[in-house]
Order: sequence, then structure tokens, then C-alpha cells
Amino acid sequence: MSAPDTDVKEQEHRHRPSLWGMAIAVAFAAILLVLLTSWIFFQGNDPDEAEAQVDGRTGEVEQVE
Repeated sequence: MSAPDTDVKEQEHRHRPSLWGMAIAVAFAAILLVLLTSWIFFQGNDPDEAEAQVDGRTGEVEQVE
């Protein structure tokens, strides 16, 4: 069964605040996702000090104490 009296323009007008709320929530979630991704990227997973490090200029292996 369908609704006997539908007025699409009136329903659009009535639902506008809800649609804006959902759009704002999606935008907020997208901003949080970008911030989380940036934070994870900039934190980096630099390795702890290795037992041996290679000098990039000469290629020599240096022991780390």
C-alpha cells in the first residue's frame, strides 16, 4: 500500500533539517578520518636503533653501541 496523499515538496521541506544533520555528520567523520590518517602518517614507525647502521654516503657498516 502506498500513502494516499504524498506531497514530495512538503516532505522535502520537512526532512531538510535531518538531511543537513546527516550531511554535517558525514563531513565531520571525513575530517576526523583525514586527521587520523595524517596523525598516523606523521607519527611514523621509525625503527629503533639497529645493531648496525649503513652510512649512506660511503656504504660502510657502522656498529652502534
